[in-house]
Amino acid sequence: MPRPILATIHTESLRHNLGRARQAAPDARVWAIVKANAYGHGIERVFEGLRGADGFALLDLEEARRVRALGWRGPILLLEGVFELRDLELCSRLDLWHTVHCDEQIDMLATHKTNVPHRVFLKMNSGMNRLGFTPQRYRAAWTRLNALPQVDEISLMTHFSDADGARGTAGQMAVFAAVTRDLPGERTLSNSAATLRHALSATATGTPPDSDAASDWVRPGIAVYGSAPDFPEHSASDWALRPGMTLAAKIIATQDLSAGATVGYGSTFVAPQALRVGVVACGYADGYPRACSTGTPVLVNGVRTRMLGRVSMDMITVDLTPVTDAGVGAGFGSEVTLWGRAANGVVLAIDEVAHSAGTVGYELMCGLAPRVPVQVAD
Repeated sequence: MPRPILATIHTESLRHNLGRARQAAPDARVWAIVKANAYGHGIERVFEGLRGADGFALLDLEEARRVRALGWRGPILLLEGVFELRDLELCSRLDLWHTVHCDEQIDMLATHKTNVPHRVFLKMNSGMNRLGFTPQRYRAAWTRLNALPQVDEISLMTHFSDADGARGTAGQMAVFAAVTRDLPGERTLSNSAATLRHALSATATGTPPDSDAASDWVRPGIAVYGSAPDFPEHSASDWALRPGMTLAAKIIATQDLSAGATVGYGSTFVAPQALRVGVVACGYADGYPRACSTGTPVLVNGVRTRMLGRVSMDMITVDLTPVTDAGVGAGFGSEVTLWGRAANGVVLAIDEVAHSAGTVGYELMCGLAPRVPVQVAD
C-alpha cells in the first residue's frame, strides 16, 4: 500500500469561503486569488470550487494559461503585471488584464503593437512600499497611460499593509481617496483582511461602509482557502470559514514510555510519567514545519492531542493519552489530522499549527510537498 499520508482539497469549503467574501462585500465583484498554484492547493483542483468568482488573479503567465485551459473565459488579472515586452503579446492572445506599477511597464505598453487595447490596473503605493507609483506620481502615470492608444480602460488599485492589525486601513484609504477622487475607473483595494474586517466594523457600528473604502472589486486570497487573515485576533471559525485543505496521515507504530524516557532527536521531550505515543507518517519532507515542537496540536481519531519532541524528515510522534482507542492494525493505524477536518467533522485550523511553528497558514499551504498525494472531494 502507499505510504499513509494524504492531502484533501475540499471543493464545497472553497465554494463556501468564496460566498463569505461575497457576503462581506455584497456590492463588489470578487477576484479569486490563485497565485502560487492556488496557495499550494493546485489551480486545477480548486477551479470547480472557485469558478463562481467574477475573475481569477494570479502572478505568472503559465498560471494564466492553465486557467484558460480549464475553460475560463472571464477576467484574469496579472497582479504584478508583465516583466518584458513580449509578455504583452500573450496578454493580448489570452485576453489578460494586467497591473501597471512602474514606468518601465508604461514604456513597454507604449512600444507594443496591438489591434486590441489593454485593460490595465494602475497601482498606487499608498504605504506598503513594495509595488506602485507614489501618490505624488500617480496622476502623472495615469495621464501617460490614458494617452496611449494601446490602453483601453484604466482601473485603480492599491494594497494594504496593515489590514490585519491595529493600524488598519484608514490612513492608506485616505491617501488613495484623495489622489483618485475625480479619476474615472473601477477600484480594487481590499484583500482578505480588509474585506472581512471592514464588514465587521460596519456591522458592529451599524454604519454604512465608508465610501473611501468602497471597491468595485475585492481580492480575497487566504480567506478563500479557509485561513483567518488576522489570526490569532480572529480564528477561521470566527469568520465562518471552512478549511480548504486537510492534511492527514496515520499512526504507523506505537511506543510505551516509562517516566524519564525521551522521544526523538535531541531528546527534547522527557516523559513526566508513563505514557503511550504514536508514530505518524508525516514529517518536514511532507511539508509539515520542522519548527513545530512539543505542544503543537494534532487530532487523533478526531480527538485533540499534541505533538511530542522534534519533527523528523518522515515522522512525528504524538501523545496518545487522550485517545485510548488509538493504535495500529492490519490496514495501518488511526487517523491523524495534521490540519483541516477530521473524519468525525472536528476541525484543526491550519492557523493553529502555523502559530506553533512561528509562521502563518499561507506558508504551510504553499509548502505541501510534491510527494504527498492529493485528492479532491466535496
